Amino acid sequence: MRQPPVNTIATDAIKAWKITAWIYVGFLWLVTIGLAVLTYIFKFSNWFTVVALVVSGLCTYLFVFLFPKLRWKRWRYEVFDQEIYIQHGILIVSRTLVPMIRVQHVDTQQGPILKKYQLASVTISTAATTHEIPALLDGDASELRDRISALARVDEDDV
Repeated sequence: MRQPPVNTIATDAIKAWKITAWIYVGFLWLVTIGLAVLTYIFKFSNWFTVVALVVSGLCTYLFVFLFPKLRWKRWRYEVFDQEIYIQHGILIVSRTLVPMIRVQHVDTQQGPILKKYQLASVTISTAATTHEIPALLDGDASELRDRISALARVDEDDV
């Protein structure tokens, strides 16, 4: 069996993922607060509010505090001459090999949260799908994009 890839993503990915999770969980808390207000105004059973509070608290713990750390521990990648090896997943760990000959183009992406931590993601497109290596340091992402692009080039004589 092949060994897991050796390269990790930046540790600031945890912070960026936590901020993103807080944004999503914030909407859940707004719904919970709205439900509590409606329960108070219309004298509904308090069970609706209690269940909403438990669900919101559990989601906050999982998506903000637990999953970002686990996600970071599992994310690995390695670039070889003939393939890109990517490992990710929390409960189900996926290991993907992307043949260099199938790579059509490589991009870097950077949203406002990643930009705050000077991170960028590398996306690798093939005819079938797109693969992503998230939250690399800016310079590392650019170097990786250029390296994959150079390795993916095929001379017409080779085809």
